[in-house]
Parts: sequence; C-alpha cells; structure tokens
Amino acid sequence: MGKIFNKREIELLAPAGTFEDFKNILHSGADAFYMGGKKFNMRVHRKDHNLSNEELERAIDLAHGLGKKVYITFNNMMDSNEIEESREFLKFLESVQPDALIIQDFGALKLIQDQGIKLNIHLSVMANVHNLGMIKLAKKLGVTRVVTSRECSFTDIKSFVKEVPDMEYEYFIHGDMCSVHGSQCHYGGILFGKSSNRGQCMKPCRWPFKDCTGIKNIYPLAVKDICLYRHIPELLISGVNSFKIEGRMRGSDYLTSIINHYREAIDRFIEDPTGYTTDEKVSSFFYDNRVRNLSTAYAFKNPGMSNIDITGEREPRVFSRPIEEFDITEERIQELKELFKVDYPKKRNELQLTVKVNNLEALKRACDGGADLIYAAGEVYRPDKPFKKQELKEAVEYAKGKKVFYVLPRMSFERQKIELSYLIPELKKIGIAGILVGNAGELYEFYDSDMEFRGDFSLNIYNDHAAAFYAKHGLSSVTLSIESSAKAAKAAFLKTKTPIELIVQGAPGVMYLEHCLIAAEHGKTSADFCNNYCSSGAFDLKDEKGISHKVYSDQYCKNHIILTKDICYLPILRELKELGASAFRIEAQHYTPDQVEKVTAIYRNIMDNLQEFQWNYEHALKITDITGRRQSIQSMNY
Repeated sequence: MGKIFNKREIELLAPAGTFEDFKNILHSGADAFYMGGKKFNMRVHRKDHNLSNEELERAIDLAHGLGKKVYITFNNMMDSNEIEESREFLKFLESVQPDALIIQDFGALKLIQDQGIKLNIHLSVMANVHNLGMIKLAKKLGVTRVVTSRECSFTDIKSFVKEVPDMEYEYFIHGDMCSVHGSQCHYGGILFGKSSNRGQCMKPCRWPFKDCTGIKNIYPLAVKDICLYRHIPELLISGVNSFKIEGRMRGSDYLTSIINHYREAIDRFIEDPTGYTTDEKVSSFFYDNRVRNLSTAYAFKNPGMSNIDITGEREPRVFSRPIEEFDITEERIQELKELFKVDYPKKRNELQLTVKVNNLEALKRACDGGADLIYAAGEVYRPDKPFKKQELKEAVEYAKGKKVFYVLPRMSFERQKIELSYLIPELKKIGIAGILVGNAGELYEFYDSDMEFRGDFSLNIYNDHAAAFYAKHGLSSVTLSIESSAKAAKAAFLKTKTPIELIVQGAPGVMYLEHCLIAAEHGKTSADFCNNYCSSGAFDLKDEKGISHKVYSDQYCKNHIILTKDICYLPILRELKELGASAFRIEAQHYTPDQVEKVTAIYRNIMDNLQEFQWNYEHALKITDITGRRQSIQSMNY
C-alpha cells in the first residue's frame, strides 16, 4: 500500500516492457507496475517486448508477494475482427487477477462488462480525459481511475479532485511525451497502415521540416521529455494519486535510478513537507542522463516553444520517413470492390449526403449542391470566424427543410464548456436539428438538450462494440475512424447495428494540437497576446521530401494539420453503400464555398444514380481541377 498524503493514497507507478525488465525493477521503490501482453496494447512494435501470458501470470504473483500491484494495458483500438481473440485474452486476465486493466477503447469497456469481468478499470492517457464530463461519465461507468490528458495542468487536476474526489487520478511525471492530443494523431494509420491508436506509432511528429528559409531542418513538433522531479510538492498538493513514469521501451538500468530517485523525494516530502527541498545532485543526475531535453510540459500552463526541441539535436533515431500519400490506382480499386462484395447488401432507410463546412456561405452552397445534412463547424479554421447565433438561424432558414447540425470541439476544456452551456440551449430554439460530438464528455454534459446527437471521427470508432457503446449512451449514429483499414471497415459495417457515417471526401485534421505552431514561431502561446498571426489562414510545414502539410488554427488556438491529398472514395461508393453506410460525408472545412457546392453536386448526382454509376479516373481529375488538391483512397490502401 502506498503512503497517504492529504487523505489520498499515493502511488509511484513504473513501466515494464519485458519480463526481465520487470524482475530487475521489482525490488525498486515502485508501488505498482504497468505492462502489456503480446497484443492489444500501445507498445507492439517489437516482438521481443511485452510479456507472454505465462510471464504476466508470474509477474502478478511476484508483485503481489511483495504487496505491490500490477496493471495490464489493454488499451489499443481493436477492430471488429479481433474481438473474439480479445475475449480469450480477457478470460485469461480474469483468471490471473491483475489489480486493474488500462483501456482506451469504450468498445473494450463494453466487452469487459458484457463478459461480467470484475476487475478495476483505468482509463488510459489515450482516452484523453481532459474535462469533468469525461470523468463523471467514467465514474458512472464504474471506472476507478483516469490517466489525465497530457495537456492537463495541476490547476485542472485540482478542479477535478474537488468535483469528483472519489476518482483516482494518474499523471505522467517522467518520460517521452507527444505534441498531439491523445488519440488524435491519425496520420500513421493513414500513411503507413500503422496507427498510433493501435500501438504502432510511427512518430511523424519527430520528423524534420524546413524552416521559413526552406534550407534549414527544424523539428517544430518534437516534444521534450517531461521531468517533474523538481515539482514533487506541486504534484502531491494537486491531488494526483498515481505518479506515472513512462518508459516501457526503455531498459531496467535506465529505469531503476529514476524510480528510486522519485521514491526518495516523494517519501521525504510526505514525511516533512515544510522541511522539504529538492536534491540538486539528483536534479543534475536527471539532466545529465536525459534522452531528450527536459520540460515540465503542461503541468503549469501551455508551455509553447519551451516544450519543443526545435533543433532535434537530442532526438533519437526515428524509424519512419515521410512518404507521399497514395494515389488512386485501378488495381487497388478492383481489390476493394472484390473485398467489399456482400451476398446480401444491408438496407438502410436512407443514405444521407452530409457536408462539414467552415462558414455560412459554404453552408448555403452545400445546400445548393444537394447535401441532405450540413455540419456547421464549432472549431472554425482561420481566417474565418466562428458561427454567430444569427448566422446559425439564417442557415436553418436557408436550408429549407434540410438538417443543420452544430459541431462541438474535438476537445472541450473549461472555456469551451462554459461557452457551449450558453449556446446549446439556444440551438434548439433557432431550429438546429442536432449536435455532432467530439468527445465523450460533451455527450455526458449536453445530452439532455433534446436534440439528435451523432458522433464525430474523433471518437475513434474502430469496431462494432465501440459503436454499440455510444449508441447505448445516446448517439443516433457514429463516424467510422479515418484510420480504419479496408478489412476493419468491412467488419465494423457488417457486425454493427448502429448507423455508421463514413468520410468519403475531403481532408479531416490528422494531427490535433494544443500547441500553436504559428504563435510559437513568434515566441508566443495561446495564453499570450500574439497579434493573431494565424489571421491570414493556413501555413505550410514542408517535410524533407518537399511535401507541404497544411496547418490551420481555429478560434481556440488549436492547430489542425490536414491530409496533403483529399480522401476520395468515389470509386467504391456503391460497395460502401451495400456494406451498410448510413451517410457519406464530405469533410470540407478547407474548401472555398464555390468548391463546396461543386464537389457536393458531384456526389449528389452520383448518389442519386449509384446503381448505374461507372467509375473512371476522370471523376477524380474533375474534383482535383475544382479543389486544386490530388485525390487518394488513404487508409483504404490497407
């Protein structure tokens, strides 16, 4: 049992990447250990890492023999083809009784509860718990601990503890971090077929890009490692229960000293808070033995460029390099048509054409082009301004019976919650038909608003169990993950009863950052007076292959890095309809109003004549001519 401070049990939590590493750190100062099996966790790159079932059972026995705990990571996004295998793994885990399972996927939670498994559940950092709605929902679902988002500060933690004191809170204190919001980096899955949400992160955030001169390489997304050794008092006073060290891919020699130094400092503060001082020799040890340069990350505030090592001088080798997003090829189209063949096509009452837009004029033009439902973006790409209530009212009037939904932010912190609490009661009055939610906390906070609720792609729906979970909790439909491979998409469609929307055209944001790259270039953060450097619109990050990646900032200073080519599923629309898609969406925030109307009209015409539609490459070329962007089938290449 950990020590008690301020009526909260304190735990030092250490990683174990292999059974040998675990044995070597077992007698260290850690109170608990987290580790994964050979599948279903967030570190599956290397076959020589993670533990076999026999090793997991042995590790649990050894730890329990010393009064220590073991948590098993069951925290990647499963696809529907993996559900049966995961059931067997869960049966095994129930038999060996770890102290908790760490999960990301709400489909996994449904699976665990459906099987009647009685183990403690912790929500992973990849669940991106960053608001009270998510914590209250987790509590309602029986979750006993949340690992808070990397973007949460000590101030946030204090407010969570005050509002939900009977939840346990876990916080990363040391190790490798990421510049992208947890579970909101989709680029690896699309580009390489290896998703960071499935334990196969290819680290595109660690790539070099060209600076403004176009000559020098910089690393604008390369986050420093977090180190909170100098801030033990603030950690304990915040209400954090579990102090988590990152490092399952790092060896026990590296980990042992780190664990023991944190153990000593935590114990020393608890025993004598007023007499506590930082051990400067240990602080120097952390600096001298760092992998990357060190930062306190978001512990105190948005850190801006102080959290980025733009030089890349200490960046370890990254085993991926930029590649061009795939073009549409006739060979792959024929493979997909064969894969998606079904003997008995699913029948839906209707197949909707939906369009997400960035401004009122684009919304009107989507109506003119033939959209059935239009999503008014809640996070608006600059230089456009957020939708005003009067504009939303005008949109409803112009739509003339077509549905208009309002899109909630992918991530909603306290500011967004307060703003939305004023706006959402007004939406019903002015005729907005529904809400597209970006995270589970929004569903919890606003579901009683008496409107239709749908789920956006940021919910990361990979499998039928996740779809069913959200349907049970009030969503009328969900959007399939934009990283879903062709086989995973087919399985999700065929195995679910929940209506699934699919993004078939456009460029959704594949990296979603709290860090504003545009302000950072001028030495500012979103909390500073920064002169609206983003007001002229998007800017480009150019990788070492010369490929430009568009970066948009929204009104909340979030950054959205979009695909370099547009998704285009025109060649396989009929097959996707027969699989059971309930809606086809055009993700069009980056399009001009004229482009929105013309692209929408193309899809409207084809969908109205889908049985007779014969694909040829001229269709993609026409969209390219309209938008100036090349077309790709993206993750459907896998």
